[in-house]
Amino acid sequence: MQHVVGAPLPPPHGSGQVWASAAPHPHGAPHPPVGPPPAPQGPPPHTPAPQPHIPTPQPHSGPQHAPVPSGARDTTGHIQLPPGGPVPLPQPPGAAAPAHAGTGNTTLAVLLIGPAGAGKTTVAKYWAQSRRVPTAHISLDDVREWVCSGFADPQSGWNDHSEAQYRLARRTCGFAARNFLANNISCIVDDAVFPDWPVVGLGGWKRHVGPGLLPVVLLPGLEVVLERNAKRSGNRRLSDEEVARIHGRMAGWYGSGLPIIDNSQFDVATTARLLDETLARAMASPPTW
Repeated sequence: MQHVVGAPLPPPHGSGQVWASAAPHPHGAPHPPVGPPPAPQGPPPHTPAPQPHIPTPQPHSGPQHAPVPSGARDTTGHIQLPPGGPVPLPQPPGAAAPAHAGTGNTTLAVLLIGPAGAGKTTVAKYWAQSRRVPTAHISLDDVREWVCSGFADPQSGWNDHSEAQYRLARRTCGFAARNFLANNISCIVDDAVFPDWPVVGLGGWKRHVGPGLLPVVLLPGLEVVLERNAKRSGNRRLSDEEVARIHGRMAGWYGSGLPIIDNSQFDVATTARLLDETLARAMASPPTW
């Protein structure tokens, strides 16, 4: 018995579709017409008995799970994180805590305010690293400089683009702070917030993070700020005139009710300790702002 080599496979059993062979007949006979086969006139000689149909095995695709109901916990292995909401006021340390304990193990959100050269980024990072509980540090300037192409540097002229990027960076920092706090990680953000811009300054931070945000002002003397600014490089180094102007505007925080730390004579470790003690007092008696 001859077999045609290279003919296509027959259709699946019971598909109802008739396939015509694409290979030529070995004796040059024409292809059979496409369509239903003629009615059989009786079994041909030597026709084997029909075999029972065996279903074609399907590829194994793993265990079949019942559909996951809507709103059920994701089972793909991703960790479910609580969404970040407005940060409430932190609970102060217990009365049994010693006075030098500072903020202890409290989860809190902090806004460290200060002019360029005040050391707020260095102090904020040191304070975050020295705490006994998970604490994140977010620098507004770092987030603002995430914009690479199209970065709007205010030193080249304050305009709508630079203001929009500042606002976008502050809102991004607020999102991050709320997410950290929602997952039991404290957060400290540093920014040069001016007292005469309540809507886009302190008021904006209150909207971005929540009423539990604790602001503290870091304000050393002008001579110290000028000396520290001179050691900077790149677009973070300002002219002496600009530093003096910013420092003068920051003096408006005196009399605002916010806690102020003059770190002119303190190193980073001492300033971070004073910041922690100031925050502990602010938790016990939150400032009005």
